Amino acid sequence: MSDTVETTEQAAFRSEVRAWYDANATPKRPDDPWATNTHIDPNAAQLHFDNSRNWLGTVHAAGYSGIAWPAEYGGGGGEAWMTRIEREIAGEYEEWIGFPGATIAMLGPTLLRHGTEEQKQEFIPKLLSGELTFCQLFSEPGAGSDLASLGTKAVRDGDEFVVNGQKVWNSSAQYTDWGFLLVRTDPDLPKHKGITFILVDMSTPGIEVRPLVQINRSAHFNEVFFNDVRIPVANVVGEVNEGWGPARTVLSNESAFIAGTRTPTGAKLRMLAEQAGVADDPVIRQDLVRYLSRERISGWMGEQVQQAVRRGEMPPMDPGLIKLGASANKRLAGDLAMSIMGAAGTAALTDGDAAAQVAWAQAELMGRYSISIGGGTDQVLKNNIGERSLRLPREPGYDKNQSWKDIPK
Repeated sequence: MSDTVETTEQAAFRSEVRAWYDANATPKRPDDPWATNTHIDPNAAQLHFDNSRNWLGTVHAAGYSGIAWPAEYGGGGGEAWMTRIEREIAGEYEEWIGFPGATIAMLGPTLLRHGTEEQKQEFIPKLLSGELTFCQLFSEPGAGSDLASLGTKAVRDGDEFVVNGQKVWNSSAQYTDWGFLLVRTDPDLPKHKGITFILVDMSTPGIEVRPLVQINRSAHFNEVFFNDVRIPVANVVGEVNEGWGPARTVLSNESAFIAGTRTPTGAKLRMLAEQAGVADDPVIRQDLVRYLSRERISGWMGEQVQQAVRRGEMPPMDPGLIKLGASANKRLAGDLAMSIMGAAGTAALTDGDAAAQVAWAQAELMGRYSISIGGGTDQVLKNNIGERSLRLPREPGYDKNQSWKDIPK
């Protein structure tokens, strides 16, 4: 529930959305807060993705997916506060738009800002409704933190590009219909030039997706290989050799999205402390206040960035700040969860409420560093913020204006 004073119009909209969710969705069960989005069984993972996609379609049909997006592209043409209210209410129900909803936040604003009118008409309505799902195809084995050094090659052949190379850490690539891909189209240009942003149908011949099994035996992300894959030039978003601009838009919105959570972790940490009987411990209380304050600030910052992008404006702050905040918050959450659980947090329980709480706390602990890597490492983001926003001297380097093909690999 929002703690802001709402207008009569906002309160009426909240009641409308609440009524729809009550009639169409399932309120969270008491033990649901401790559920983790981890699927060891590939069939269960596929079912989760399909259910999220179908629910996105249901929400869109009701007019709530993309409610603040332009009506001419399948949105509702509403106000930004409608999105906030809908998200607050949606977090109280079991059904979830999941990964398909996450890619709306990343790809949608990029198409709005950089896409052709034909691309907006074709892809944004299908993105908002879940008719098409997309994965991000950016990072490579030799181009993770330094994404601009990517080497997946695209050679133009008439009205098509022929693509060869490899991508890695591609979430849900084994399930999605399409991908948004960065390729090297001119190796003679400096590394931030000569990159092209292009949409690709994942069923195109020559694409191979190999899931990567993690330490918990789930396979959330993948490596993707391209072998003479032909992609129409018409699928380029922005200009050929100018793909770094659209890529930056994706990364900015990814940073803003990462800062927000479907159900705030702070609420779970507070509940965990209460159920563990340590809610009155002064050290735990102080850590909870510190985390809750940071979480609220990160949420406000993320919403400001996303609202600006939806209006076609530059973000009011460097989105990297939001990502850095989210990374720090995740580490705090992992540490605090284990502090609350104490020795019980190391238990290997298999059933019951206690097992669910332990599993959630352990997931927070194991995930405390992943967010500082995914979507751009903290170290690179600090350099970027210093150079872009604080106007500090650039990090010493020799390759800014050097031809990409001449940079040692």
